[in-house]
Amino acid sequence: MTLAEPRISEPDSPAAPAERGRSCRVCLYDDRIPAITFDATGLCSFCKLHAELEVEYPTGPAGEAKLAALVEDIRRVGRGKPYDCVVGVSGGCDSSYLLYQMKARGLRPLAAHFDNTWNSTIATTNIQRVTRKLGVDLFTYVVDNKEYDDLYRAFLRAGVPDIEAPTDIALATTLYLAAERYGLSYIVEGHSFRTEGISPLGWLYMDARYIADVHAKFGTLPLRTFPNLWLHRQLKWMVLRRIKRVRPLYYMDYRKEDAKALLAKEFGWQWYGGHHLENRFTAFYHRYFMPLRFGIDTRLLGYSALIRSGQMSRAEAAALMQWPPHEEPEVKGVVEMVTKRLGLGANEFTSLMNTPRHSYREFGTYKRTFERMRPFLWLMYRLDLVPKSFYLKFARKTP
Repeated sequence: MTLAEPRISEPDSPAAPAERGRSCRVCLYDDRIPAITFDATGLCSFCKLHAELEVEYPTGPAGEAKLAALVEDIRRVGRGKPYDCVVGVSGGCDSSYLLYQMKARGLRPLAAHFDNTWNSTIATTNIQRVTRKLGVDLFTYVVDNKEYDDLYRAFLRAGVPDIEAPTDIALATTLYLAAERYGLSYIVEGHSFRTEGISPLGWLYMDARYIADVHAKFGTLPLRTFPNLWLHRQLKWMVLRRIKRVRPLYYMDYRKEDAKALLAKEFGWQWYGGHHLENRFTAFYHRYFMPLRFGIDTRLLGYSALIRSGQMSRAEAAALMQWPPHEEPEVKGVVEMVTKRLGLGANEFTSLMNTPRHSYREFGTYKRTFERMRPFLWLMYRLDLVPKSFYLKFARKTP
């Protein structure tokens, strides 16, 4: 198959890159990042947000005290139930380390995994090794593979950048379903703003209505097994069931390289080559689709987060960014596997990679609803019923 050539200069969508101009004096972000601003000193708004989060979610003794209180509350509300909380797992470093930490702190977690049928062998093996050695039960939701492939094809044909939105939405639903089944009050998520950052809204948008509308316009198979997170379900789980979503890694001095070494030693856990690359379609999304289709290199998120948290120098991160992600040796095989499984011939795939770009704004979404719900969602964030990142990204008014 002849791989599509990049077309990253056409400004036909909000996600298309502009000519580089102003850059942040600390991280790698520049004015191509959607909604970015700079102060008089050259510091970007994302670095300022990181600093605010550092205050709200401290590490060290203060963070340990907050984490201890959180763990005790999880244990208290879990009494009399088969588990204390649900922990989402992917086979990746963050979620594996979080599961280890929750077990080490005396909790009885239930691991939960959304299987979109695109997992790498390494990811599946990692999940099995960690859960078995820890003695943790695993709740898995498996979607119909033909149905999910049809959903992926629909997003590719829609010409939008948000082709991984279905996986993120389905994972959130899976965690809620597991919590509901066992009457649990806490979902524990493995996100760390110090290592992952926060994706700009123009890079990724997701909600249930958006997924359904894209599929209605471009899909061919009915969505019978896809666990969509409709607003009425989300409100039920947030308001009526009061299921909290918390991120303990925010309070830990979490260093990914140390975590990888510990996991490898304790569980025979294997590294899969990069952030979010434990899933084959996700590897295609980060390493090939986003750089070539939309001119977006998602490595900026993680590297800039590591710079802000002092885990990587700016020079080191800049050097790592010199190697184009789509030229990594393993990427060609991933692209060939994706196109073959989705039934896309070389000509169709090249066409899909070069058609005009589109945005979530051209489809039905909950975005305006979320904006009208801003005060309510602020309260939900303050009560740990939605993550702060959800409130910041989706409740904020956009042009």
